[in-house]
Amino acid sequence: MGETGSARSDGKLSGQFLDAAIGLLERVRDEEGGSVAAAGELLADTVAAGGRLFAFGAGHSSLAAQDLVYRAGGLALMNLLTVPGVVGVDVRPATLGSALERVDGLASAVLHCSPLRAGDALVIISLSGRNALPVEMALTARGLGVKVIGVTSVAYTTATKPRHSSGTFLKDHCDVVLDSKISVGDAELTLDTVPAPFAPASTVVTSALLQAVMATAAGALASRGIQPPLLRSGNVDGGLEWNDRVFEEYGDRIFYRH
Repeated sequence: MGETGSARSDGKLSGQFLDAAIGLLERVRDEEGGSVAAAGELLADTVAAGGRLFAFGAGHSSLAAQDLVYRAGGLALMNLLTVPGVVGVDVRPATLGSALERVDGLASAVLHCSPLRAGDALVIISLSGRNALPVEMALTARGLGVKVIGVTSVAYTTATKPRHSSGTFLKDHCDVVLDSKISVGDAELTLDTVPAPFAPASTVVTSALLQAVMATAAGALASRGIQPPLLRSGNVDGGLEWNDRVFEEYGDRIFYRH
């Protein structure tokens, strides 16, 4: 834990957590600018070349993936790649989702049954990047000719052991790696009277990091004279009509409406 991640018993925990999250966001801004630019350009290249965009995350990492899909102000071409029992925590028992992340062969089966094809781009989000599912997904996707952007905490690669048979992490199989800077264990605060660290920040930071990539991609497309296929809020006048036009124009690259 850094100094911002240590909670004093006489302090205000809410403020300390927000300070910790802000500190992580500042690190991402200052240290990941080059990777964010590269990821945004990769997505823009994919869109310009007629490719499709997909995002995947398991467990709570799926929250950041879902935040990119069918989102006002976001790219309409971003689709959620789903793995039954893994995306989200709605599976019962919830621990089953964690167990499935460690199953060899699952990612390959999912990808070969998915609409992904050569020329597409896939964002894979895994905080630890150590489980079989994200590693195998990156390996298999690249073998299919898909560009991979990995979002992970690189700190895990020196503090934990990989669980994939290759002995590698997600970061080892990506075209672009985005480091979320999250501490191993994903808990920003400690307290003498609480036996375990608490207050995870990975969702906040990862979502912000990926929205920075989406903004970069939209700007990169515009700089090339390509109108980025953005969605508008359905709760503003004209928003639904705007979205209908986008869906009609890009319907062959949007899978969440089928």
